[in-house]
Amino acid sequence: MTAPVFLVEEDALTGVFPGTVFPLDGPEGRHAVSVRRLRVGEEIVLTDGHGNGAHGTVAAVSGKDHLEVSVDSVRSEPEPQPHITVVQALPKGDRGELAVETMTETGVDAIVPWAASRCVTQWKGDRGQKSLAKWRATAREAGKQSRRLRFPEVTDAMTTKQVAAVLADAAFAAVLHEEGSTPLATAGLPATGRIVLVVGPEGGVSPEELAAFAEAGAHPYRLGPSVLRTSTAGTAATALLLGRTGRWG
Repeated sequence: MTAPVFLVEEDALTGVFPGTVFPLDGPEGRHAVSVRRLRVGEEIVLTDGHGNGAHGTVAAVSGKDHLEVSVDSVRSEPEPQPHITVVQALPKGDRGELAVETMTETGVDAIVPWAASRCVTQWKGDRGQKSLAKWRATAREAGKQSRRLRFPEVTDAMTTKQVAAVLADAAFAAVLHEEGSTPLATAGLPATGRIVLVVGPEGGVSPEELAAFAEAGAHPYRLGPSVLRTSTAGTAATALLLGRTGRWG
C-alpha cells in the first residue's frame, strides 16, 4: 500500500531536502497521530498540493498532534499537459461534492462551478460561500486520498458569460450534450494547452447557453449512447481524455 499523503502550507517544502527533519502538526498532524495512528518508521508523503512533495519516514511522535518526518527524497511534478478543466453545473444536494470527489480521484486539473440557468441549486450569499468551501475541502481530501501531489483548483462560481470567456481561451473546448453529432472519443485533441469541458445541469444546457458557448468556440459532443447524470458525466469524460491524451499510459 502506498504511503499516506498529508497537506502542508504552500511554500512549506521550499528548502526541504533529503535529510531534513520536517515537523507536522496542527490538523494534519492530529490526523496523522490520532486518526491514522502513524508510528516511528512508517512511510509518509507531504505535499503542498501544488506539485511539490517530500517522501520520508516518521522519526518521532509526541502528543496527539505532532510528529517529525525524516525526509528521504523530494520531487516536483510539473503541471500536466494537456491541462483538463471541467465546468460543472451545480447539482442538487450533495451530488456536487460527489462530482468533485470522483473527478479529483480520476485526475482532473481544475473545476469551475457554473450557475447554469436550469440549475435547481443556486449559490447565493453565505450559503454559496459555504457550498464553495465544501467543494474545495472535498477536492483537498480526495487529492490526499488518491495520493496526488497536485490538487485540482476549484475556482469561484462563474456565470455563463464568465464560462464563455474561459472557453474562448481554451486549446479545445466542448459541451457534453446528448444530441452532439460528434463523439468525444473521436474529437481531435491538442497535445498541450487547456482542454475545457462543460457539464450541464440535470435539466440540460439551454439553447441560449449553447449559442453563447458555440460563439466562444465550444461545440456539443456526446460521450456515449447512454445519458449520464451531471454528477458522473465529468468523471467519465475526464477518464476518456486522460486515456486519449496519453496521461494515463
